[in-house]
Amino acid sequence: MLSKIFSVLIIASVLFAILNGNISGVSNALLEEGNGAIELALYLMGGMCVWGGLMRVADKAGITDLICSMFKPLGKRLFRRINTSGKAFKAMCMNISANLLGLGNAATPFGLEAMKELEKEEGESDTASDNMIIFTVLNTASITIIPTTAAMLRLKHGSEKPMEIFPAVILNSVIAVVIAVTLAKIISAASRRRKK
Repeated sequence: MLSKIFSVLIIASVLFAILNGNISGVSNALLEEGNGAIELALYLMGGMCVWGGLMRVADKAGITDLICSMFKPLGKRLFRRINTSGKAFKAMCMNISANLLGLGNAATPFGLEAMKELEKEEGESDTASDNMIIFTVLNTASITIIPTTAAMLRLKHGSEKPMEIFPAVILNSVIAVVIAVTLAKIISAASRRRKK
C-alpha cells in the first residue's frame, strides 16, 4: 500500500514540475535529498548500533532478566494469562526497554520476536489475540524516558539543547499509553462479552 502511495506522490511531483516548468528543481532535489537521506541514515545508524549493541550485551549479562522481573507485576495486569517466564514476555520486556530509551528502531526486532513467540504460546495463527493487540498498542504508543532518536535528529540539525524536549516527550508518551491501553482493554472486554 505504501509503495502505491509513494509512487503516486512521485508521479504527481514530476507532473506538477513539468506543468510549472521547474523540472530542474525536481532533478536537483532528487540528487540533494538522496545524499541527505544517506547521510542521515548513517548518522542515525551509529546511535542505533551503539544502543542495539548495549541491549544485546544487557541480554547476555542477565540484565534483561532483571528488567523482566521488574515488569512482571505490571505485565500480569496488562496481559491475560501471559507466561512471564516465556520467550514472548522476555522479548516484550526488551521491546519496552528499547522504547523507554527512545530507540524505536532497536525495539522493532524485539517486537517482531515477541509477536512470533506470542503466536506460538497462544496458538493464534489467523487472528491477533488480546495480548498481541495490547502489546501492539503499548509498543506503538510507547512511553519514552530518554528521547534518543529525536535528540540525535535535533543535534544533527543544529539544536543547541537537543534534550530540552524531554518534559514534553514524557508527558505526551504517558498520556498516549494510558489512553491507548485503556481503550484497548475496554474494547477487548466488550468483545469478550459479545462472544459469550
